[in-house]
Amino acid sequence: MLKSVAIFLALVFFPVGVSAGRYWLGESRGNWQTADRSSAGLLPLPSHHPDALIRVYGARTVRWKAIFAIHTWIVVKEQNAATYTRYDYTAWGAPIRTNGFTADARWFGAVPETIAAVDGPEASRLIPKIRHVIENYKFSAYGDYNAWPGPNSNTFVQAALDAVPELKTVLPPTAIGKDYPYRGEWFGLTPSGMGIYASLGGYLGLTVGWVEGLEFNFLGAVVGLDIRRPALKLPGLGRLGMTAGI
Repeated sequence: MLKSVAIFLALVFFPVGVSAGRYWLGESRGNWQTADRSSAGLLPLPSHHPDALIRVYGARTVRWKAIFAIHTWIVVKEQNAATYTRYDYTAWGAPIRTNGFTADARWFGAVPETIAAVDGPEASRLIPKIRHVIENYKFSAYGDYNAWPGPNSNTFVQAALDAVPELKTVLPPTAIGKDYPYRGEWFGLTPSGMGIYASLGGYLGLTVGWVEGLEFNFLGAVVGLDIRRPALKLPGLGRLGMTAGI
């Protein structure tokens, strides 16, 4: 038993230590107030892409929090729309921000990764479900944002993804806050319907499912294994193995 606990704790703290080393040796974004927030060039001009579109992006957070976590956001565009719509959930002001930043902007200097992508008729079908969640999200008042264990930006994006299980998208293990029980349900079926979860207020939890894989949540840090697309899930470092798939 003690050996198992020691191995688990090593899987939590060693990757975080490696991530911390990478941060202190390689952080080059400078002052967050002047960091680059320009387009990373991930999206075409809307006029060049008439199809409907959904994207979920994630990028390392600012300052020391980058050791542990990413910030995620959602971008949608209906068919033939002239602009993209970006949704973030932030710690300042009213937490749900619409078009507060360029759709595919660097997050205070960090280039985003694409976590989910869908285009065309499927995107047209799913966008109303995403907008419905956003428009009715219960943690939308001043002061609702809570960096840890949630609800935070990753809780918000996970809520939207839960409404569209067809995407088969799971946020990375570095999306701290994704396991916060925003509906108040501490156990049940996963949104995909192909797994189960239990969560103690976002501080401790377990998820087992075909889409979600095996995930242990320890104080927000996720250790797990993806069988469907083989990879280790480690805190601080993210996935080691196949990409999650988009």
